[in-house]
Amino acid sequence: MSTTHTDFKVDLNDNSPLYMQVARKLIQDVRDGRYQVDQALPSERLLSEQLDVSRVTARKAIDQLVEQGLVVRRRGSGNYVAPRIEQPLSNLSSFSEQLQQRGYRPGSQWLSRSVIVASADEQLSLGLSPNARVARLERLRLADDVVMAYEVSVIPASVLPKPEAVGNSLYEHLATTGHTPVRALQHIRAMNAGAVLAGQLGVPEGQAVLYITRVGYLESGQAVELTHSYCRSDHYDFVAEMRRVA
Repeated sequence: MSTTHTDFKVDLNDNSPLYMQVARKLIQDVRDGRYQVDQALPSERLLSEQLDVSRVTARKAIDQLVEQGLVVRRRGSGNYVAPRIEQPLSNLSSFSEQLQQRGYRPGSQWLSRSVIVASADEQLSLGLSPNARVARLERLRLADDVVMAYEVSVIPASVLPKPEAVGNSLYEHLATTGHTPVRALQHIRAMNAGAVLAGQLGVPEGQAVLYITRVGYLESGQAVELTHSYCRSDHYDFVAEMRRVA
């Protein structure tokens, strides 16, 4: 259990509830790196003693961090700083590769794996003929057992005839057959989570999420992957380096 000391003084000029002042202080501590990813926060009792506030105030402050996705509760263990992914937009890498590079343990909770007839949109995105069949992979993506995203990947059945053979990493599986995408076009926009999606991601209904559509291509130019990802915005940062043209 963390014993990191947190300096805190009540701001008498702040009209917001005391638990909100405590929550803002804890949020700043997390963002400043005082508490590291997967590190346990002090218990409510210890936090109340450190900050000289009631346990009710400490509990309500931690509730705010949980609601914002900065902290996850582990039953019987405590409250832990949630993982966060910073993904460069210039690199093409799989979800599993991104997590492993940052020291997280990637995982998948499979919802469905099937071979079906491609929809009109899928035919268009993947350059398929009418009635072509595709493998459809639907899953929740996890980092250290925390749900980060809901993802649907569509692959031509000629490339992936047995979707049940895919493990945690789709790209790793495609590499075994020589079909790893070498470039991709990706579109990102914000959307509000409906009831079903919110339930899958473990966020309040209506919360903003990042909706990402990616089409991956082989060296030959053949489209080989169409993926729709719905990412928790509290766990994802997308970073782009830009240069000014002289």
